[in-house]
Formats: sequence, structure tokens, C-alpha cells
Amino acid sequence: METVEKDVKREGKPKWIRVKLPTGKKYTELRGLVDRYQLNTICTSGSCPNMGECWAEGTATFMILGNICTRSCGFCGVKTGRPRNVDWEEPEKVAQSIKIMKIKHAVITSVDRDDLKDMGSIIWNETIKAIRRLNPQTTLETLIPDFQGNTTNIDRIIEAAPEVVSHNLETVRRLTREVRVQAKYDQSLAVLSYLKKNGVKRTKSGIMLGLGEKEEEVMETLHDLRNADVEVVTIGQYLQPSKKHLPVKSFITPDVFKKYETFAKDLGFRHVESGPLVRSSYKAHKHVH
Repeated sequence: METVEKDVKREGKPKWIRVKLPTGKKYTELRGLVDRYQLNTICTSGSCPNMGECWAEGTATFMILGNICTRSCGFCGVKTGRPRNVDWEEPEKVAQSIKIMKIKHAVITSVDRDDLKDMGSIIWNETIKAIRRLNPQTTLETLIPDFQGNTTNIDRIIEAAPEVVSHNLETVRRLTREVRVQAKYDQSLAVLSYLKKNGVKRTKSGIMLGLGEKEEEVMETLHDLRNADVEVVTIGQYLQPSKKHLPVKSFITPDVFKKYETFAKDLGFRHVESGPLVRSSYKAHKHVH
């Protein structure tokens, strides 16, 4: 597999993952609304490289249930610790934010809340319903945790009926324990399979590359996702959030991402986003139809 080994001190990041600052009238307008109303989007807090492009297309991502996670994944920049109490007004706040920003397609995600009996699934359910009530024309993708495989909690997502339900596998089987720590590869596949078998119209998942995976492992992972009846997959480059996180083992070239895209489409995925700057929510509005 063609890669570029990482040596940031000598060479820095390869040219294909350097991005221009977002610009444009739509971006400027939405950025002003976010700042004025102090709206919480992953787009801004996560400094997403695709923010300008997504906002121009009327798509934005919101994170619920706070910004402190009960898990300590080696790849993720979200803080780990004891989360604050649940804000039961959050569903209305998120719905209002989407209305103010005039979002056409919203992606909702959250931290893991293993500290809660319902693992946050009640807030998830109420948030989806609040968005539907205030923004009936807005389509929805929910990027959910695994809820420890608890089907009662997963059923609350299914009952609220978002157009797309996504759960990221993140990496290959061999690296899961190191990369995702408390998560389990087969449990995530079981969650995705359960969603599809119980009425979710479109399921989706995503993986990161550059963590030391082998080409055959990536292909095996894509096979596993299709066997779970996942229809949409995103494949992107892992970038280290801080020195405390897992290092980037390699930068994957655009040609290799294209190779995986072709392979995934041949497997039967309905939609594939594969590239160095691809993130879970990239071009999410296209994944509805």
C-alpha cells in the first residue's frame, strides 16, 4: 500500500491534507450567527477542514450531552472525565440553533455517557423530535455511540426515525482495543446490523486510516460493514489531536483512498466518501437519498 511515513519535524504534513481557510458569503453569514447566538457546532469546536464547504451546502453538525466523555479513546480530542448533569433543555436549544442557522441537513452526535442509566438515549430521542417539530423540512443524520449494545437504548433512536443512523467503526479489528479502548469491534457491527434489521432506512459508518492498519485489514473491515448491511461508508485520514494521542503512523495518498473507494463501491455500498480530508459528516446531505 502506498503511504507517506510521518516525520512532522522534518517535512510537516503532505500537501494533499493542507486546506484553505473557509470563505464565501454563506460561511460568513453562518459564522456570524454561530458567534452571535453562541451556538455549539462540532464544525467550529472541532476546526473541521470542510466547514466552509458543508455550511455552503446547508449542513452542520451539533454535539449533545456535553463535551466531556466517559471514554478515553486514543484518537479523540474530546475531554475525558466525569460529565456534568444532563441539560434537559438541550433538545430545544439544538432545535432552535438549527432554525436560526436555516440548516437543511443536520448531523447530531454526542459524547459517550456510560455514567447514565439510559446512556443518554432519552435526550437523543427528545432532541430528534424537537428538531422535527421546529424544522420539519430539515433532514437528519444521527451519529450515535454504541450504547454498550443495549437494544432498549438503540430502540429510542429507531423510534425517532432519523433519515440516516451512523455509528463509526473507526479502525480495523486488530487496532480496536488500542484505538477505541472501551469499545468492541464486533459490538459495533452488531449495533449497525440491529439498526438495519429494525427499520432504519439508511445506516452508515466510518473508518480512519494512518494508524498502522494493513491494506488487507482495511478491505476486511469494509467487507464486515457490508455484511452488516451498512450502505454508506466514509474513509479518511487520522490526524493526531495532541501529543497525548496516538501518533500518525502514515499519511495515506489520494491514490490509495481512491483505490479503497473503488473497492467499497464494488462491494455494494450505495455511497462512499474516501479521501484524506473526509470526515464522518462530509457531504452528509448526499447520504440521505
